[in-house]
Amino acid sequence: MVELLAPAGNIESLEAAIGEGADAVYLGLRSFNARMRTTNFAWNQFEAAVESLHKKQKKVYVTVNTVCEERETERLYRFLSYLNEIGPDGLIVQDYAIMRMAQEFFPKLELHASTQMNVESSNAVRLLQGCGVKRMVLARELGLEEIKKIKSETGAELEVFVHGALCVSESGLCLFSSFLGGKSANRGMCTQACRRFYTAEVPGGVRQGYYFSPCDLQLIDKIPDLIEAGVDSFKIEGRMKSAEYVGSVVSAYRYVIDHYKEDKKGAIAAGKRMLASDFARSKTSYWYGFKSLEDGMNNAASAILNPDQAGGTGIYLGKIAATKAAPKELVAAITETMNEDVPAEQRHIQMALLKGGSYDPDPGDSIRLHKKDDTGRVSHKVHSVEVEDNGNRWIDIPGGFSLGDEVYLLQIKADSKRYNRVLPNDLGRYRKQPKDERLPILDLTPVANKELSYFPEGIYAQVSSVQDVFAVQGLKPVRVILEYNSETSYDLLNHKTVLPFSKKQLFISLDPFCSAAQEDKLKEELDRLIADGYINFVANNIAHLQMLKGTKTNVIAGPYLYTFNRWAVSWLENQNVGAFIMPYENSRRNLEATYEQNVRSRVLVPVFAYPALFRMRFKLPSDYDFTYFEDKEDSVFKVNSTADGSFVMPEEPFAITDKTDFITSSGFKRLLVDFSKTKVSRSQIKAITTSMLKGQPLPGVSRFNWKDGFYSPQQMEEYRLSNERAAERKAAAGRKGSGKPSGRPSGKPGKKRR
Repeated sequence: MVELLAPAGNIESLEAAIGEGADAVYLGLRSFNARMRTTNFAWNQFEAAVESLHKKQKKVYVTVNTVCEERETERLYRFLSYLNEIGPDGLIVQDYAIMRMAQEFFPKLELHASTQMNVESSNAVRLLQGCGVKRMVLARELGLEEIKKIKSETGAELEVFVHGALCVSESGLCLFSSFLGGKSANRGMCTQACRRFYTAEVPGGVRQGYYFSPCDLQLIDKIPDLIEAGVDSFKIEGRMKSAEYVGSVVSAYRYVIDHYKEDKKGAIAAGKRMLASDFARSKTSYWYGFKSLEDGMNNAASAILNPDQAGGTGIYLGKIAATKAAPKELVAAITETMNEDVPAEQRHIQMALLKGGSYDPDPGDSIRLHKKDDTGRVSHKVHSVEVEDNGNRWIDIPGGFSLGDEVYLLQIKADSKRYNRVLPNDLGRYRKQPKDERLPILDLTPVANKELSYFPEGIYAQVSSVQDVFAVQGLKPVRVILEYNSETSYDLLNHKTVLPFSKKQLFISLDPFCSAAQEDKLKEELDRLIADGYINFVANNIAHLQMLKGTKTNVIAGPYLYTFNRWAVSWLENQNVGAFIMPYENSRRNLEATYEQNVRSRVLVPVFAYPALFRMRFKLPSDYDFTYFEDKEDSVFKVNSTADGSFVMPEEPFAITDKTDFITSSGFKRLLVDFSKTKVSRSQIKAITTSMLKGQPLPGVSRFNWKDGFYSPQQMEEYRLSNERAAERKAAAGRKGSGKPSGRPSGKPGKKRR
């Protein structure tokens, strides 16, 4: 029997999901999950939920689907130990560290490969099956025929997203939010920068739009086909959505699953009527329905992108035309139900008058507010409506919004229901929490004599074209990494060019997206290349590890096989990977913590790159006739649409070339200058070389997360408190030195700390 799997971002959504017939729910706790901005469950709530749902013969899956830094591994170990004690039905995971820890310490934990793990092929599935992973949550960029292929070739338990928000980027490969401010999608902190309003340079002027804001997925009419294809679990996205949304979507898919055999057409029509109140975004079936891979690459963009839909969200209700204070009792009633994580600014509830829309919201309707400068979006349920004698209608909204901000309708009250409680009234007996356990020491494999002869010290240069293999000779690289794409593959396979480097001096870097439609061709081509004498490869997808297994090749884990901690590194070591390229998002501090001195010769550190901020599995529409675009902060980006997909990159590169002496003195003596997706120029090579030799920073570059690391709310709060304490000590010392009495200082007040 197929499983209907629903999101539970909070207790109300959990009750709605179960009340409408979900077979299972997935939820997160307040750490290590990819929806850190939602409510999530407290320890006692989670323990009670597992017990209560098991009594109802329902299942609970826990999202542990983010990457973990080295300093967090002990906390991760304690968290897994706690989950092992509570006994959920499965863990949805991204980080290889969790697989490594579970194999050694918690073999009873059932693991599901998250969509963030970028699983979209039979080869990837086979590798994970061999490592004990029970279920695969397939990437959302797959079509029906690809899903059928994976099921028939592996027999694996498959979970497929069928409804909800889409990422424009290929699953697990987005660096955009992280590049802009350290808020990594791989850490559950995505700011959805892709959905912002952009200005593009087009022939004859400029054009504006929400160019990369995708529609929402809706596959309700594909359910019968997916059941016949052997999909085991249908997943609804929406841990940040309201309980009303969860309830209505679950009821619609439940009805189709239960009734399509008796009346396929009628069941689908009824299901669509149940979804009629979902106004979040226009809907798409994305990669379903294309006749071939080429058809999908050429036309998927028009199915998913809608640049003219403002913000991509809901029915337009108008702009805020006026605001006033909300009644105190209303403020108290609303804030009492708010989660403790809601920012203080939003707790200042106010009343707003909307103008310009065609629908008047009622109490119980769910709305979404967009700031006019596109810096913030917040969902809110309307509690009160005041109607004046002149017909003006005032609704309550969260604080932080003002005149000119736009408001959209997400869900109407008509779908609001009261559901039976799932958790018991008294949670007092549920007291289990992670214990103060010590993580056993893990030592990475020491480097054996001559083991890394294929991986010498020095500069490595990566390029995307055969022409640029010649251009980078000015860097005097010890090795060249050539990206394997539709152009370079033709040249290599057909011996079109005599390269200035031997095959032993060349690494072939494989694309991080390896789909079911492409894997057989890629495997055949890899076998030809190996037979032709190419022995060095950079793997960026776990499918590559499976394809290269048993071959006499040297495999480096690329930056998309995320190694943010030594447990992830150890798991890859067990897959016969001997060297590692540092992920572009990583920081100096975490790099050094992950690799001790005796294993740093295994690591290649990028010091220059235009990292792909997000990658799309399609060519852009013909009317996207621009290369450069910018956001409202004047940050400039460029987009490259090719036969292999589309790529958005920063105009300013990531560069730490001036830090190379420090990096090499720390034991990392292999440095990567990455020109992927760009054209190599002599002037650029000269500037990079000078920067490395003289230790001078390049102008107009980004440090990415190298210095500050990932954004952390806890760390930011620690910094704030530390700065305040330092300021207080300085002020106290100043008062003591001047002899002035303590108290309110004279003169102008200082700037307000933000």
